[in-house]
Amino acid sequence: MVDKNKALIVFQDKKIRRAWHDNEWYFSVIDVVEALVDSGRGRKYWSDLKTKLISEGFEVSEKIGRLKIMAEDSKLRFTDCANTKNMFRIIQSIPSKKAEPFKQWLAQIGHERIQEIENPELGQNRIKKYYELKGYPKDWIDKRLRGIAIRQDLTDEWQNRDVKNKDFGILTNEISKATFGKTIQEYKEFKNVQRKTQNLRDHMNDWELIFTMLGEKATTDITVARDSVGLNECKDSAKDGGEIASNARKELEQKTGKSILSKQNYLKIARKKKLKD
Repeated sequence: MVDKNKALIVFQDKKIRRAWHDNEWYFSVIDVVEALVDSGRGRKYWSDLKTKLISEGFEVSEKIGRLKIMAEDSKLRFTDCANTKNMFRIIQSIPSKKAEPFKQWLAQIGHERIQEIENPELGQNRIKKYYELKGYPKDWIDKRLRGIAIRQDLTDEWQNRDVKNKDFGILTNEISKATFGKTIQEYKEFKNVQRKTQNLRDHMNDWELIFTMLGEKATTDITVARDSVGLNECKDSAKDGGEIASNARKELEQKTGKSILSKQNYLKIARKKKLKD
């Protein structure tokens, strides 16, 4: 699973939004245009450039995708996006001193992705470094990375069982409701995670991560055992997988006398602990 926290990258202080689509990154064309021309009128420039590209034989309608990415108002809106190959073609038609440095930057991003496909361990190492820089301790990072792998196995099963990507959120909410008694959004509000782009799991403590993993791993195994197909059947498996995690959570809470669910942001706890040490 691609980390959505990486959906925003920076080239020479200019923010470039991107979306993961068809197993590759698609970049916001308007953001790239504004990064290269510094006109402040990226939309108008792109509109004129599209006409020029069409006259040059570039099939804009086929090679430019309309994908939903985060806008300035924090809402997902359809935006013209292009993959790395087609973005190179667009850049060739933009007269800018920044064009060559941008090509090199874009090529490096593409190269890193190719490396990660050939050797997934490199991707894990980059994610690990990202969390280390943010101040997370090693034992937490290990759990988080394991959770990413378990989540990937689950979404792969869903994809192979006629569940659309847009419905993954529905199934994830079923697991969360069964495991913790809260949907993802309710859990975010409970933990005061305010930004939509922030991943709830990055704010979970050890036990919250562990029970999240248990719910998703149980869901994967139940889905396979039942040969669940389609949204409705996979939803039933998701509920049952979450209930297994819920039962384990409640038993632990009974034995320890305290709730696993925490309103605290784990990153803040980790940083305070590091300062004390």
